[in-house]
Amino acid sequence: MTIKQKDGENDKGSHLDRSGIYRVNTGISKNKFKELFGFIPERPEAGRVVDMPYDFTEINKIMPHPVYAWMGWVCVLNPIEETFREFILLIQEAYELGIKKYKNRVKSLK
Repeated sequence: MTIKQKDGENDKGSHLDRSGIYRVNTGISKNKFKELFGFIPERPEAGRVVDMPYDFTEINKIMPHPVYAWMGWVCVLNPIEETFREFILLIQEAYELGIKKYKNRVKSLK
């Protein structure tokens, strides 16, 4: 999980340069991503956003990450408490996925 407060060179899709705007991001499984949004988009060119029907500047809406959706990342801008409670479930899924990947990696090294 990450929190971003300003635009970056290749990540300007959320217009985080607006006063008081921040974005919470997390990666989830691709299966969960497809369940939520229907498909995994293609990787965008550097400095571009993914080709998905979302307004990536919209506040308080769980949606695909404007740049990293192709990797299964999701985000929300300035979530209110109720929305963040929903997003926490996705963060929990990401945590559990990370534990599973770590355990598989450890097993493969033995």
